[in-house]
Amino acid sequence: MKITILSNRDLASCVALNHLLPGLVDHEANVFLSSRVGGSTERAKELQDLKFYEQDLFLNTVFPIADALDLTEPQLRSLDSLARKFDLEITILNKINGEEAQRFQSSEPDLVLSIRYGMILKEAAIALPKYGVLNLHSGKLPDYKGVMASFRAMLNGDKELASTLHYIDDSSIDTGKVIGISCLPMDSSKSYLWHVLALYEDGCRLMLENVLKIGGGEEIKCLPQEASGNYFSFPEQQDLERFREKGLRLFDSNELVEIAKRFYRSD
Repeated sequence: MKITILSNRDLASCVALNHLLPGLVDHEANVFLSSRVGGSTERAKELQDLKFYEQDLFLNTVFPIADALDLTEPQLRSLDSLARKFDLEITILNKINGEEAQRFQSSEPDLVLSIRYGMILKEAAIALPKYGVLNLHSGKLPDYKGVMASFRAMLNGDKELASTLHYIDDSSIDTGKVIGISCLPMDSSKSYLWHVLALYEDGCRLMLENVLKIGGGEEIKCLPQEASGNYFSFPEQQDLERFREKGLRLFDSNELVEIAKRFYRSD
């Protein structure tokens, strides 16, 4: 199949692609990245710091150093290293519903896989692939729609965090039919960012299992979401203060060092 992956230019998307791309070698894949998730509205300082660590630090420092080392089999690959390893294009595509729509259409996808893509797909983009659009959402649906769902689950004291594989049926957000849910125990000693990255291992495995079914002509079993549910936008300052009061962290410097080391170490 021709498979187009829509993701984002950040650390979490890179980790997800490291899990996903080895399972797609029998398909013709290409990757489009959004530059960011959400608009350019000024956000709380803690969220700006999070952006620095999950985007700027790795894109501008960690990844270039890892690429210069040119390891044969690093534990994790940068975006450029993934493109070389799997002989595919990884390019920026932000205006998928507008002036850049032709670039997306020219990929002629049979199937679209979405993970952290920063733009809401409109009907024309959704209708293009004959097998539809699968999205991996880092939260349990319909309870946690929107952005930073794992943050909300941690803030609410959930014992498990989840990622949900679902169809994108229309341009509403996180409302499509649910294919499956993978869960991860919440560890209060670990940061929000650690949980987001950890969720992608089983989440991407679930996505690959269903890609295999689609490629083999199997029917994908899915269930419509309940009409109820909650939509969340980016946390406000009071949400972040409550998060800290619970002893929780958005990120942790020691965890970031260990993640960075995985781009510099061979298996």
